[in-house]
Amino acid sequence: MLTRIKVVLCTLLACLAAITALGQSSLAEFQKALQEKAAFQETDFAALQLNQPVVRLAPASNKQEVAVSGLVNIRAGAEEFLRSYRDGMTRKTNPAILEIGGFSPEPSLNDLASLTLEAGDIKDLKACLVGDCQIKLSAAMIERFRKEIDWAAPDYQLAVTNLFKQILFEYVRDYRARGEAALIEYNDKRDEVSLAAEQRAIEGATGYINDLLIKGESDLQLAEDSIVWSKIKFGLKPVIAVNHIRIYKRNSDTGPQVLIASNQIYANHYFNASRALTAFVNVPGVNEGAYLVYENRSRADGLEGPFGKIKRGVVEKKALEGLKAILEHSQASLGGSALTAGTDDLAAYQSDGWGHRIFGGIRPLLWLLILSALIALLVLGKRRVDNATAPKGKALKPESAKS
Repeated sequence: MLTRIKVVLCTLLACLAAITALGQSSLAEFQKALQEKAAFQETDFAALQLNQPVVRLAPASNKQEVAVSGLVNIRAGAEEFLRSYRDGMTRKTNPAILEIGGFSPEPSLNDLASLTLEAGDIKDLKACLVGDCQIKLSAAMIERFRKEIDWAAPDYQLAVTNLFKQILFEYVRDYRARGEAALIEYNDKRDEVSLAAEQRAIEGATGYINDLLIKGESDLQLAEDSIVWSKIKFGLKPVIAVNHIRIYKRNSDTGPQVLIASNQIYANHYFNASRALTAFVNVPGVNEGAYLVYENRSRADGLEGPFGKIKRGVVEKKALEGLKAILEHSQASLGGSALTAGTDDLAAYQSDGWGHRIFGGIRPLLWLLILSALIALLVLGKRRVDNATAPKGKALKPESAKS
């Protein structure tokens, strides 16, 4: 069922090793870096020869943290990659995306005009107290709903929605002005969670792509900076999240490279913090092509307690399955020819099965784990998977060095 392509793996990896910012000078160094920093194994390199995506769990130092990595071959230029990505950043390109939009460089309330609140979230906000709330908010935000809403008014639902959008707008505006200092502390539970501290911990973790940003490569130039919001269907509780997305470029003699960093600066359910990194690496040579490398490190509620180990096992397994399906979809929509996953395959991970009823959040947590992947990967291709009909063994077209 899998289409084989005529790719000499050593050529691909050697070329990639020559252009990566990590500075590997040999195939052995490159493979070692993947094994140490992204947990890939020798068998994964063999899978790439079959044009198959590979996914792995990465080491996590925190009980509430889950980390995954993915690698896939694609046939697309850097500009096609970026064009598809930009088109999808604020477009509903998948049934799981209920609502989506972007903030202006100078954020305004109108940027959230199409955002709606679920009836269940409005009900939860009515009973919300600092330290005991079903919605992730800071203490100051929780108090605003208690003081500014007339819960006896006939139109209180509209007032709650408007206040939520006002609070989110003010938060994003403050974040634009002050950066990390504006990140809130979640006070929905007894123990508060500092989003800034969680993000710093994630950003400091070793990773194949993350190390590029940690080292601050001088030739890695910030090309775009944007903030997007989305409302994603996750089982019983759709999740509203805000991501800060930075796009970096690096030009070289062998062609352009792109790195996209997506930091979650708010989520109203499950997530404490999340960071997704996607790297497009041009691979020149006899068989032209590119690699899409993906890393996600997330911290979430519900992975501790009596069933914590069982939950983690289920979440990690399903996260890997879901990420692989998304990588296959992205590979196909960007010109690859692997066995692909369609909308039905992705939707299957959203069903309310026994796991959700027993553990109260495994399915939503799975989709939150790959939230940034949905934004940063699934939206890449505008072409439908059904139209991916690249001939077997066809040579890959040369990639222009133009960025």
